[in-house]
Parts: sequence; C-alpha cells; structure tokens
Amino acid sequence: MRTEGPNGARKGLKEGRVGAEFMGSKRQKILNEALAETLEGEAQGQTAKGSELQHAAPPTETPNILTMMEEVVHPRNARKALEKVLKNKGAAGVDGMKAERLPAYLKEHWPTIRQQLLNATYTPNAVRRVDIPKPGGGMRQLGIPTVLDRFIQQAMLQVLQSHWDETFSNSSFGFRPGRSAHQAVQQAQKYVCSGLAHVVDIDLEKSFDRVNHDVLMGLIAKRTNDKRILKLIRAYLNAGTMEGGLVQARDEGTPQGGPLSPLLSNVMLDVLDKELERRGHQFVRYADDSNIYVASKRAGERVMQSVTSFLKRKLRLKVNAEKSAVDRPQRRKFLGFSFTWGQPRRRIAPQALSRMKKKVRELTRRKRKVVASSK
Repeated sequence: MRTEGPNGARKGLKEGRVGAEFMGSKRQKILNEALAETLEGEAQGQTAKGSELQHAAPPTETPNILTMMEEVVHPRNARKALEKVLKNKGAAGVDGMKAERLPAYLKEHWPTIRQQLLNATYTPNAVRRVDIPKPGGGMRQLGIPTVLDRFIQQAMLQVLQSHWDETFSNSSFGFRPGRSAHQAVQQAQKYVCSGLAHVVDIDLEKSFDRVNHDVLMGLIAKRTNDKRILKLIRAYLNAGTMEGGLVQARDEGTPQGGPLSPLLSNVMLDVLDKELERRGHQFVRYADDSNIYVASKRAGERVMQSVTSFLKRKLRLKVNAEKSAVDRPQRRKFLGFSFTWGQPRRRIAPQALSRMKKKVRELTRRKRKVVASSK
C-alpha cells in the first residue's frame, strides 16, 4: 500500500489548488470571450460621450429606473447571467441549442442582440411545451424558452429583483433571495403556536396559466417607466407555445420554465399580500400557496369568502374550491409539512410521506432488476 508523508500531502493539496485555479481561469476565459465585444465597449465607454454605459449608474448608487435596460446589458450583469445559465444547464428550447453552445453563440451575436435590447427591437422565440406529472395527480404545463431567452430573462431577473424585492411583503417566502420554504413553514408554526387554531388554505386554480396580461403589465408599469423593459416583458408573455411543430398564440398566463416567471408571479400576488397586511391578517405565502391563520372557523370562513372575491375582482384569479379549505392546521399540508396536535411540532405531511415511500419502493425495485439481470 502506498503512503504519503506530510510533504506529499502538501504537494497533493497544492496541485489540487493549481488545478482548480486553472479550471476556474479557463471557465472565466470562456465567459469573457463570449462577451468580449461588450467588455471592450465598457472600457471605451469610460471616455466616450453619448455611450449608453456612460449613463449607467455606479454599482454603489441606486440607478434611475429609466436606465434599467442599460443595467440588464451591462457587462458585469450579463456575465453573471451567463454563468447562471451555464450552471443550471436545462433542456433545449424550440431551436435545439443546448446551454454549452451559448458562449460561442454570444461571442458572435451578442453585440447585435445587445443593441436590439437597447433599441427595443428584440423579439423572443416561442417556448417549447413540456407536460410533467404533478405529485398529487394531473399534469403541469411547462414552457421551456430557448437558452438565449433564458440568458436574457436571467439578466433581467437580476436587475428587476434587485429593485423590487425589498418592496415585497415579509410574509412572502417563495423565489426570493435569502428566503426558503423552511422559513415559510417555521413562520407558519409560530402562528399555530400563538393560538391561531384555524388556517385558511388558499389554492389558486392554475395561477401561472391564468395570469391576466393586462393586469400584470399594469402592475409592472407602476414599478418601472423604462418602456423597453415593459415592451420586452409583454413580448415574453405573448410569445407563443410550440407543440407538435405548431406555434399557438397565448393571451394569458406566465409559462413556468423561464427565470422571469416566478418574479412576475410575486409581482402579481404582492397585491394580495398588501391587502392581507392592510386587514391585519397573519399569513404566509410561498409562490401561489397562501395560508392565513385565524382564531376560529367562523372567522376563517369569512376570510375565505372575502379573499376569494378580492382575487377575482382585483386580479382576475380564481380560487380552486376543491383544494382550498378552512380547517385545523394539523389536517392540512403546507409545502410538504404539517403539524402535530397539542404542542405544535413540524412533521412531514402524510401525503408527502406516502409519495416518498412510493419513490423508494420504485428505486429499490429497479435496483433489484439491475442486480438480477447482471447475474
């Protein structure tokens, strides 16, 4: 058996660090080359008058909302978006391009695309429809954008979220930096422990698919007056869905599958959050899952009726009556968890536990088949 002394160990660690640094520098080189044209423009923009980069505010200042698109195409933001898309990989869109081909594509086409974004002439591609099974039954429809559109959406997300996230409710936990599903469940547990013995469990009926474009765009227009941003978001909302080689037009919904979709959902449902805060309710929301905690069933039924009416009237969203209920928190599940009776403690919801056991059985069954076939 081969052994190594302290010198050999230090040598191995040094070689590992050198290798990691080499891989890191190689990756950074690819990213820099992909955006080489933009990086050169940044350097020239420090002295050239009239350059759009000259109007972009320094990172330490709060940029004017009129220059949001300049922030989106800024080299540092674009490079960060590219890194994120490459890390996430993901399936190809309607054009068949995979994530690993994006750097080379941007190296050739980014200057033109960047100018189209600044001039508000860029046209998104249709999304590719994919149906995946839901854990509780039924199918969930996803819209997979092209890898180029995922890159642009990611660049937009980084800028818009940096401006808008701090305006969202503290009771909203879904798809926000520094917030998680576990934090949402912890907050729900605090409400139950405080004596709020009933929960108004609201499930929106196909919330992503039923978002009204005009209502959403009206809400976004209150947050930015950069018409290029507004036009591009509208274009992404209206981009058709390709299925079986045919593109179908879309006049409602924000297709799940793109980086921008969760942020747009939060913009929409922030209206509900602010209304619940105005009424003084204790609630937790994670994406389209909203739980409002009240003292009695009668109070819960009143809240359910008024919130259902508010969502329909104000946001044109429909509550799924079959999946929504006013009940004890111990009988409902929230993000895969429920609570014990007595002193409320978190536990895995029975439905989630059953799905997990079923998955384990399927995996072990497959493993037995593989072992048997290898004999």
